[in-house]
Amino acid sequence: MATLLDEAVARRRFSSGHGRHRAQLLAGLVVITVVAVCSLLAPLLAPYDPILTDPTAKFLPPASPGHLLGTDELGRDLLSRLLWGGRTSLLLAVAAVAAATVLGSSAALAAGFAGPRLSGLIMRVVDVLFAFPVILVAIALAALLSPGAGVVVFAIGFAVIPYITRVVFAEVKQQRGREYVEAAVSLGAGRWSLTVREVLPNVVGPIVVYATSLVGAMVVFSASLSAVGIGVQPPASDWGQMIASGAKVVISGHLYVALIPGLTVLLVALAFNWIGDGLNDVFDPRSRRGARR
Repeated sequence: MATLLDEAVARRRFSSGHGRHRAQLLAGLVVITVVAVCSLLAPLLAPYDPILTDPTAKFLPPASPGHLLGTDELGRDLLSRLLWGGRTSLLLAVAAVAAATVLGSSAALAAGFAGPRLSGLIMRVVDVLFAFPVILVAIALAALLSPGAGVVVFAIGFAVIPYITRVVFAEVKQQRGREYVEAAVSLGAGRWSLTVREVLPNVVGPIVVYATSLVGAMVVFSASLSAVGIGVQPPASDWGQMIASGAKVVISGHLYVALIPGLTVLLVALAFNWIGDGLNDVFDPRSRRGARR
């Protein structure tokens, strides 16, 4: 009797957990789709030029006539800046994480099927990359080059590549011991065939899940770089710039100037995490089996 009750409770927990992850996946997809579409259509949707200043319209509160989200200390329309800033923030984070994912995954696959010396060398390089604080690397790049989008892309890549490499390398090592790999080896498959045809399709799921979650973190990181002045530079609109400029006027009582872009960054980061959790439930049947137990 107790066993039957335990199984019923386990099924109920699994069902509720699975349903929650699906709901999170759907909610995350809706949020990111809406934000991405609105950002891409910023030239059509933005009511004003994002860099247009109006000294007569400074600090208009949200829901003001003609300014749905209000204006900032220079009279710039916050809705227009938010839409155009989304184009910059999302594009930089997604493009940089995608490029870093390709590089990190390639390095992990090479290390997984290389000899012990090359594999050890690749993973030692990854360990060295972990030793450098990313923010210091970004500051150094800003000093060597100049503050801007390039610094953000390099810094995000520097931050993401070692994590992706280590995660994918662990998955590759796990897949190497599977029966299908041993069967392919017995049939004469070479390293290239094993890597591309056998192992890669089985590690795509974890790669997509992890990279998706990293995009949310890198949106926050990109905004942080812009907020401290080493990311995207004015007059280009960026969520980090909006937060930084809004923080300067919080003391004067205009909290909404920083709160609106800050909440947007938070919502986007949460949405990417929701998508990552939902995709993990889709790609990893082991989590579902564990929940059943």
